[in-house]
Amino acid sequence: MEITICVGSSCHLKGSRDVIKILERLITLHRLEDRITLKGSFCMGECSKKGVCVCVDSDRFNVAPLNAELFFNDVILKRIN
Repeated sequence: MEITICVGSSCHLKGSRDVIKILERLITLHRLEDRITLKGSFCMGECSKKGVCVCVDSDRFNVAPLNAELFFNDVILKRIN
């Protein structure tokens, strides 16, 4: 699975660094390093939406640092299993 997180200026201000740290921690906690590739990308064109743009395979989501763990549990874990 490939997860791409926007690190453009708008998403950076919305907490992309925190979203990355949270997802990295959860990937490690669940021992999924060999099944998930985490990447950064400059502007993904979702600047006007709330949250940080996160692309899982080809699907886009808007994730705030406060709901990153819920996003991981509801989206990532369900898709990986």
